[in-house]
Amino acid sequence: MSEPDCWGIFREHAHSPGRESDDTLILRLTAKHLEAMGFQVSLKSPEEIGSPAEARPRAMFLMCERAPVLRLLEDWEASGVRQVNSPRAILNTYRERMIVQLHEANVPFIESHIVPATSPSPARTLPVWVKRADVHNTQDGDVVFAATREAIETALGALATRGIKRAVLQPHVDGDLIKFYGIGPGGGPDGEPPWFRWFYHKSQQIAGHPFDERGLARLVRRAATALGLEIYGGDAIATATGDLVLLDLNAWPSFALYRDEAATVIAAYLAIRFRGGR
Repeated sequence: MSEPDCWGIFREHAHSPGRESDDTLILRLTAKHLEAMGFQVSLKSPEEIGSPAEARPRAMFLMCERAPVLRLLEDWEASGVRQVNSPRAILNTYRERMIVQLHEANVPFIESHIVPATSPSPARTLPVWVKRADVHNTQDGDVVFAATREAIETALGALATRGIKRAVLQPHVDGDLIKFYGIGPGGGPDGEPPWFRWFYHKSQQIAGHPFDERGLARLVRRAATALGLEIYGGDAIATATGDLVLLDLNAWPSFALYRDEAATVIAAYLAIRFRGGR
């Protein structure tokens, strides 16, 4: 029996600021490993999806993030096209949805306030980060550090001018900024993802605050499960007191520091999913 045909969908260039090459490379390398397993793989841009003349694939692996194409792919998923990550899970990484989902799942997350971009800021403590409430950082102004109330109002006004209706205010947390990658919903005997890596974000002075590395893995796995993510990455802060503060979770990152290793693991995971497992 032949393997199912599948499509890989690139991320929109606007959603890969400074990471266009890295995002492209991880998708291409994953496709290469799938082809070595016998899968027929076609790589496409989001703009190429939806042609009525082209038959739908049996399976897809996605890096695209814009809502219109994800809404279309939700219909495809309902018709039986297997997709990783699922369109719904990717939409759940939009900040305002993520905040609600994690709260409902009782997953610890940084204090967050969703506010209208056109209203005065309710921030009680300073400094804060002002972030657009939907997608992640796509351009200057999407994520802004604000040390004063005037700076908050300026950042909100800039978002409103661009037609962005809501923003998220989050307090600045001192500590070591950690980035992480995960593959698979997992759980396992210790509640950790099947594959998990973390590293310190560059361009910071690392204090080396001690923290529970396995506790970080378990926290990330809980958050990914709450959003429905299978391939994911994000950011957290390790504070001077040893606390871990989850800042963000996103779908299918670049895996830049672990690209070769991650692509092999992702392809093996996709093969199981696309053959009908899990």
